[in-house]
Amino acid sequence: MNSNSNFKTPLPTGEGPEVKLLKQYWGYDAFRGIQEDIINSIAEGRDTLGLMPTGGGKSITFQVPALAKEGLCLVITPLIALMKDQVQNLKKRGIKALAIYSGMSRQEIIVTLENCIFGNFKFLYISPERLDTEIFRTKLQKMKINIITVDESHCISQWGYDFRPAYLKIAEIRKLLPGVPVLALTATATPEVVKDIQTRLHFRKENVFRMSFERRNLAYIVRKTENKTGELLHILRRMPGSAIIYVRNRRRTKEITELLHNEGITADFYHAGLDDATKDIRQHRWQTGESRVMVATNAFGMGIDKPDVRIVIHMDLPDSIEAYFQEAGRAGRDGQKAYAVVLYAKSDKATLHKRIPDTFPEKDYIKEVYEHLQYYYQMAMGDGQGCVREFNIEDFCRKFKYFPVPVDSALKILTQAGYLEYTDEQDNASRLQFTVRRDELYKLRELGEDMDKLIQTILRSYTGIFTDYTFINEDSLATRTGLTRRQVYELLIHLAKLRIVSYIPRKKTPYIIYTRERVEMRHLQIPPAVYEERKERYERRIAAMLDYVTNDTVCRSRILLHYFGEKNEHNCGQCDTCISLRNKKKACSDELFNKELSENICQLLNVHPLTPAMLSEKISVDKDILIKTIHELLDKGQIISVNGMLQKKA
Repeated sequence: MNSNSNFKTPLPTGEGPEVKLLKQYWGYDAFRGIQEDIINSIAEGRDTLGLMPTGGGKSITFQVPALAKEGLCLVITPLIALMKDQVQNLKKRGIKALAIYSGMSRQEIIVTLENCIFGNFKFLYISPERLDTEIFRTKLQKMKINIITVDESHCISQWGYDFRPAYLKIAEIRKLLPGVPVLALTATATPEVVKDIQTRLHFRKENVFRMSFERRNLAYIVRKTENKTGELLHILRRMPGSAIIYVRNRRRTKEITELLHNEGITADFYHAGLDDATKDIRQHRWQTGESRVMVATNAFGMGIDKPDVRIVIHMDLPDSIEAYFQEAGRAGRDGQKAYAVVLYAKSDKATLHKRIPDTFPEKDYIKEVYEHLQYYYQMAMGDGQGCVREFNIEDFCRKFKYFPVPVDSALKILTQAGYLEYTDEQDNASRLQFTVRRDELYKLRELGEDMDKLIQTILRSYTGIFTDYTFINEDSLATRTGLTRRQVYELLIHLAKLRIVSYIPRKKTPYIIYTRERVEMRHLQIPPAVYEERKERYERRIAAMLDYVTNDTVCRSRILLHYFGEKNEHNCGQCDTCISLRNKKKACSDELFNKELSENICQLLNVHPLTPAMLSEKISVDKDILIKTIHELLDKGQIISVNGMLQKKA
């Protein structure tokens, strides 16, 4: 394994093509840390895994070599925010880049893929779920791909904390692109996961570059408190600067935000249930400093680059060190002093342990959920394979008297066992169909100029809209008409009320996809690799998280680094444990010093009486400390004063 812990020092380098590109597009004179090693490795066509902490400059490692080679770099990432952000940044630098993500219409996807074949583009960002579509695979084989980049590559390992089955499709993509090297990148991977990533991505040879995960500017703090909101307000009032507060559920994001507003602290809340427009507005407010605090679930932060976050506070415990390290690492990316704080109450231990049966419900429960799913969809025995169904978890739980969290976990385990595929919330693009004839549209001019402009733009942009539903994109219509997205939406709703169009606004919906026919409940098998082994690893991750917050004798930075296989032997000197141990050491040292001084005074006075001034001449110590110690000995009755002379008590 290759390693380099000193990632802030530029490596000496020649004026190769990669350095020229770095200067030309990014304005840097040299690469940092292991960037150059990774770039050289991938340029030589070797499969490469780069372990780089958040803020370590991952994007440079694939963007520079991709520009140096002929062809297109395929970047696989689950982070839509990162896709949009990086495409925008590349375009600003004059580099041609595209992205395919949920919410795009089929026509928009086809146009994007065609551009990748014929348009001399350098980067295509795509989510792992899109890899499995026939249209993508057909078009992919016509593209000249130079590198396959897999971001957040820990998601391919079922031993990791954030396994996503869609990542397993990447190995199939490799078969379609023989000889194309893979660059896998992640900021969080244990030694076990590091091996698994390489195996599942079909590395031709193990090849890992590791940057130290140590963050010397970041102080890790655990505050033990039974009054978390009081402690939260105390911290925010004492510490200036931008902040992220992580909580466990959506309801809490709103509650904490309202609390902060009432205390005069500007804040917004963020979770996966918000629509994209709301997310974008709130993220923009926070990034520009208009809003100081973002209160969020773990849906916030991935792919979001704000270097001057001064503090990240966890009100609730994450269920793994990996998740905590990723979230805490969003503080202090500018290299300035920052803090990662966990608020820990005694009840948190039981709360965290309760997640084990929620995440791994009993096997009989999982089988019952499977059986009730067949009743829900009225699926006959032997039917199902290839069927795709929208899934409303609230409706399902209401009908069969379940709680949503264990049902969600049961469906994920059934996905792992190969009986179905349960997708997370997928964006369904808006659909539109005109319900009046084309020749009747002239009557609509009386609805106003904006409406006329919108209708004409729809007719020019989409075909077949009178005969069938067509996927539309409100953002695209807003750009073309000069209206806001909100205006476009309200005008379409108005047309729907007038029965001129049938409009189905975009919505987020999970899906159940049957990957095999329905089986009898007694024949349903959940193998140990899917259940017992993964449950045991989950329990170990929770134990490691609890050890981190309850341990008060080991440097917190060392605990985190050892978890990821990094054996540093020095303490950080700035976490709460290091500060506490230093204070205890000082107190012990002071106590020992005071004891020795007292004994020294008593020994001298035992020989013959002395004045304080005489003692001062015989003992080399600060005068104030000496006087204080004399008073303590007088109070304890160990010495006495007779006519201004001190003497040992008989």
